[in-house]
Amino acid sequence: MRIRGKKYKAKVKLVDKAKRYMVDEAMELVKNTAIAKFDESVELAIKLGVDSKKNMIRGTVVLPAGSGKSKKVAVLTKQERVKEAQDAGASVAGADDLVEKIKGGFLGFDVLIATPDMMPQIGKLGKILGTKGLMPNPKSGTVTNDLAKTVKEFMSGKVEFRMDKTAVLHMVLGKVSFDKDALTKNFYAALSEIRKQKPSGLKGNYIESIAVSSSMGPGIRLDARAITDKMEKEH
Repeated sequence: MRIRGKKYKAKVKLVDKAKRYMVDEAMELVKNTAIAKFDESVELAIKLGVDSKKNMIRGTVVLPAGSGKSKKVAVLTKQERVKEAQDAGASVAGADDLVEKIKGGFLGFDVLIATPDMMPQIGKLGKILGTKGLMPNPKSGTVTNDLAKTVKEFMSGKVEFRMDKTAVLHMVLGKVSFDKDALTKNFYAALSEIRKQKPSGLKGNYIESIAVSSSMGPGIRLDARAITDKMEKEH
């Protein structure tokens, strides 16, 4: 059992466990319940009402206020397009040479983008990249011919989300140093994109519960029904 310190216990008291918060309240509270001296991430967790064996909910979203993290982007493409990727800001770009480098254990990047013509070589890296969640995939926007746009989007705040085996989706919304409005905008952008991934014909609630927390702080439950109802009325 994890032993919680005095700071954590003090922050927990700020959260009403029985309450389901609206977004602006939750974002204010998540800033006030951060514990660490460093700038903690604000994390979103959504329990989805889908069968994880039949459906994989994943995609990307451009967070309006950015993610607060500077991402290292790598690009796998044909040799003639390597300079294009580098000029767009990729930390590393290569063709067969980068494939061999990754085979040798190099994983010095947060996102790997690949052009479609490199997919046969990408297949050879499945065991290495798959376990780290770095495998390029068209659904996550990381398999593309539009290198310049995609590299810049991931560097400026585009993040990937993916549901795990327990049908819980996790992603970062920003940093506790962000103001409440910035976190709120990021939240709605993320939830809007996640709702678009709802499987057709799904019965019952798609979004069962929503929670946010800072990296080290307590969880804060949101009113999932009221929030989704509000979004439906506004669109």
